Amino acid sequence: MALRPLMPVNESAFLQACQQVMEEARGTGGIGTLGEKSLHAALKLYFEPDPSFREVTVGRYVADIVHNGEIMEIQTAGLGRLRKKLDFFLEHFPVTVVYPVAAVKWLISVGEDGSISRRRRSPKPGGPWELLTELYSLREQLGKAGLSFCVPLLEVEEYRLKDGRGRRGYTRWERMPVRLLEEVWVQGPEDYRKLLPPGLKEEFTAKEFCAEGKFSPMNGSLALSTAREMGAVERIGSRGRAYLYRKA
Repeated sequence: MALRPLMPVNESAFLQACQQVMEEARGTGGIGTLGEKSLHAALKLYFEPDPSFREVTVGRYVADIVHNGEIMEIQTAGLGRLRKKLDFFLEHFPVTVVYPVAAVKWLISVGEDGSISRRRRSPKPGGPWELLTELYSLREQLGKAGLSFCVPLLEVEEYRLKDGRGRRGYTRWERMPVRLLEEVWVQGPEDYRKLLPPGLKEEFTAKEFCAEGKFSPMNGSLALSTAREMGAVERIGSRGRAYLYRKA
């Protein structure tokens, strides 16, 4: 059982959490000084307002939230870093891993002189299927009892520093949460299909899977492998030279 199973999204509480985190950020130097920590902090405050249940030592690790005998870990990227931590936690507690996804993203460029561009909306929609790529590194943990996932779908402002590095000369500087749109909970095999791209047909090829989820070929391959590992899809044959898959 997850910490907050199937509860209505409380947008007001999320906005209050964001406001508190932004006020703290201004006190430490403003946007860009916290990196991904502002998004992490806002979600932690939203899911657990009581500070006595946050940053709790469990064995040799520190859990983001421990409440009512359950653990919640919030990870904005790189779920593979949780492997050892999860192995230990799951021996003693149910664990919910929170992985936020930008369903709506506004891009804002920041020049080296501090100038800020007008924001523009990213054409790429995000959704819970993005979790599949990250879960590839947790394949060994997926079958363990007590492990759940929550994907908060957010509207975010992404600030990109124009520094001549990174993709197209920009480096992601900060993601500022603006609005909580939805929470997708995955609490067992019956929920795995929630992570599949919504436009996916019952039968499909890997190329069609990548197209529906807007995956790169590499990320699509990882995501599809994870979906098969979870039992959300199965390979049923071939269509021409391509393998054919079906939703399970």
